[in-house]
Amino acid sequence: MNKVFLIGNLTRDPELTETSGGIKICRFGIAVNRNYAGADGERKTDFFNCVAWRGLGETVARFAKKGNKVAVCGSIELRNYEDSQGVKRTGVDIVATDVEFLTPRSQNTDDVPYDAAPAQNAPGAAKKPSLQAFDDDGDIPF
Repeated sequence: MNKVFLIGNLTRDPELTETSGGIKICRFGIAVNRNYAGADGERKTDFFNCVAWRGLGETVARFAKKGNKVAVCGSIELRNYEDSQGVKRTGVDIVATDVEFLTPRSQNTDDVPYDAAPAQNAPGAAKKPSLQAFDDDGDIPF
């Protein structure tokens, strides 16, 4: 079984591109703090490259930005490639199957769409239904 769960902060704004076949792909990086400190007393951080495909990739690119905390569920994928000097290398990517946005909306001060809920006093804003009092005389209805 190849399954990974990571919680961390985006290290850069997500980059949405498209394959030659028209499939959307979003690349982003996350920094994940380790649970323990090293001998010097400092906590280490691991950096992961992530990939989200199709609709999930579009959603990440639309709603996430550098510094946001996210939870990523997916699998580890190894890529073998040759660099510009002809040296064989291996790349590691996290292929996301689910991404949860953990940064509260109130902390997203830029024009991020998921923070753009209609204001209560804005024209055309939907009103919340008000709760009505319920007369509970303590009798069980059965």
